[in-house]
Amino acid sequence: MIFSYDWLKQYLKLPKPEKLAQLLTMHSFEVESVNKIKGDYILDIDVLPNRGPDCFSHIGIARECAAILDFKLNIPIVKIKEDKKIKARNFISVEIRDKKDCLRYTARVITDLKVKDSPKWIREKIKACGLRPINNIVDAANFVMLETGQPLHVFDLDKISGAKLLVRRAKKGEKIISLDDEKYNLDKDILVIADDKDPLAIAGIKGGKKAEIDKKTKTIILESANFDSKVIRHSSKKIRLRTDASWRFENKIDPNLTETAVNRLAELIQDLAGGKIASGLVDFYPKKSQPKKINLDYRYLTKLLGVKIERKEVKEILKRLDFKIIKEKHPILTIEVPSFRLDISLSEDLIEEVGRIYGYEKIPDLFPVASLIPPEKNLEIFWQGCVKNILKELEFSEVYNYSFIGDKDFKLLKCSSKEIIELENPISQDQKYLRPSLIPNLIRNVEENFKYFDDIKIFEIGKIFNKQGEKTMLTGLIAGKYGKDQFYHLKGEMDYLFHKQGIANVWYDEHKPTPEQSKICLWQKGKCAEIKVGNQEIGFLGEVSPSLLKQGKLVVFDIDFEKFKELCSEEWEYQPVSQYPSTIRDLAILVPINVRVIEVMNIINNIGGSLIKDVDLFDIYEGQGVDQSRKSLAFHIIYQAEDRTLKASEINTIQNKIIKTLEKKSQWQVRK
Repeated sequence: MIFSYDWLKQYLKLPKPEKLAQLLTMHSFEVESVNKIKGDYILDIDVLPNRGPDCFSHIGIARECAAILDFKLNIPIVKIKEDKKIKARNFISVEIRDKKDCLRYTARVITDLKVKDSPKWIREKIKACGLRPINNIVDAANFVMLETGQPLHVFDLDKISGAKLLVRRAKKGEKIISLDDEKYNLDKDILVIADDKDPLAIAGIKGGKKAEIDKKTKTIILESANFDSKVIRHSSKKIRLRTDASWRFENKIDPNLTETAVNRLAELIQDLAGGKIASGLVDFYPKKSQPKKINLDYRYLTKLLGVKIERKEVKEILKRLDFKIIKEKHPILTIEVPSFRLDISLSEDLIEEVGRIYGYEKIPDLFPVASLIPPEKNLEIFWQGCVKNILKELEFSEVYNYSFIGDKDFKLLKCSSKEIIELENPISQDQKYLRPSLIPNLIRNVEENFKYFDDIKIFEIGKIFNKQGEKTMLTGLIAGKYGKDQFYHLKGEMDYLFHKQGIANVWYDEHKPTPEQSKICLWQKGKCAEIKVGNQEIGFLGEVSPSLLKQGKLVVFDIDFEKFKELCSEEWEYQPVSQYPSTIRDLAILVPINVRVIEVMNIINNIGGSLIKDVDLFDIYEGQGVDQSRKSLAFHIIYQAEDRTLKASEINTIQNKIIKTLEKKSQWQVRK
């Protein structure tokens, strides 16, 4: 905002402009520039919005300078000469339709004046502040606005229809031509000043052409009002018109300022244009603004600022800022806040003012006296990070999908409408429901990426939703190069994940869906396993039903992450490596096509007991040389004892026992 240095000097003694700019910057007013123009210095001061009510004016900045410098402020006393023979209320009345829109409306009447050009001194002052001189009446109104911060407007009384000014919302379809000949369409959201026929001004923003001041004007109404800041901001934005007046109203103004400003304007116009000031005010002020009273605890001030300021100096600073001490009972000061300081509401605000004027540079830099408490470990985030790192090592890519699905996914999953959550205002039909599973969106990812890649490994950690609540899931899939062994490849990677997370006793059980689950066509029949830890089921591993895919084959893991993280452990139990050698024997067996690998492995482990260290499936063969109703499974069996070297005869005995037990099964044949 632009301020004239010479203008400010009328109120108090000031240091040189550059020094003044430095002082203001040290006390929360950043001075953007200082420029010399025609013997005056123009200061561009960045006034923060909270200080708009009192500092969007020359008197406001002068008041701040006086407090900072501890100088006396000299604001001229307004003296008006009213003509007792004429009364303002006989010329005009004011009606406010909604008291919330207009907190105060003050008007004066001046008759028998003469409109002409303003004197040079007033033209130069308002031009320096960025406004264009018009005539002595309009220029006087702009001058007083720049001086006091209160926007004012002047109407030609003879051009007003009726003897009443009405503050109301505009009617639908109503129009107004502004002083600069622009046409504006109005509606019920815009506040206007009107006579009994037409709008005369857009309240708080711009005057209209109808009651414009011109050379023929003899009798005028001076308007000084306080409009609701939200209404003015909304109106200004709607018609795309921002003015010096609207800017000030948007940041709020002290309602008590209207009378001071209108009297100052009447005094100035009488000096510039002559005329008679009608006695009395037309003043609508239903609810007077009372000064706030705040208790300030001296001990709290010392604690908050971190420096001990003498009590006497604190009181002196408050007085310099025009705060009145109305009661003192150690250590509490009861402070009356002047009505123009709308930014002061709490004791902390008062303490900030004391610190600002005292000087932040005087407050020593000290480290806070406090113990640092490390934040509680968030296990959800920690284990998610661990899982992401492990899957990244296994060449998986993480994806992030929206938490919604559409009708297509809803039908494929055959979810119950009683369980799924439908959005009231979906972004699109493809995002109509909160997802009950991560799988549908992952399948979409695959379908899109198959256009560019042959092999895909992706996973996602995210929340799923139903009417019982929400939970976090870990879901991933593989597609592409792994062929028929996709299921076993992914199972091996899941085993690696569980091992790295310290989860033991993991096994895979046959998935036997309930009647309700059977309705959901998610898993390929007979190609899905439940992932269990002990007796607790924590997820599924299986091949997705072809009905869900346009192409290819997908194998998916779907794990309840909330159960998973409870099983994770950072602790590892050390087990010494056996000092005795291991021996590997291979075994291949023909079994019916529907026999599960786990059935064969369980028999091998049960027979071998503790002497079998591991059983590893390394091949599944179906095709030429093998009956279509059968398949060949090949295993590495690793033998090792903890206390001795196993003899070949001992291993042969166990191996033969395993073969005999396997061949007791109908249609099972160990290949020799």
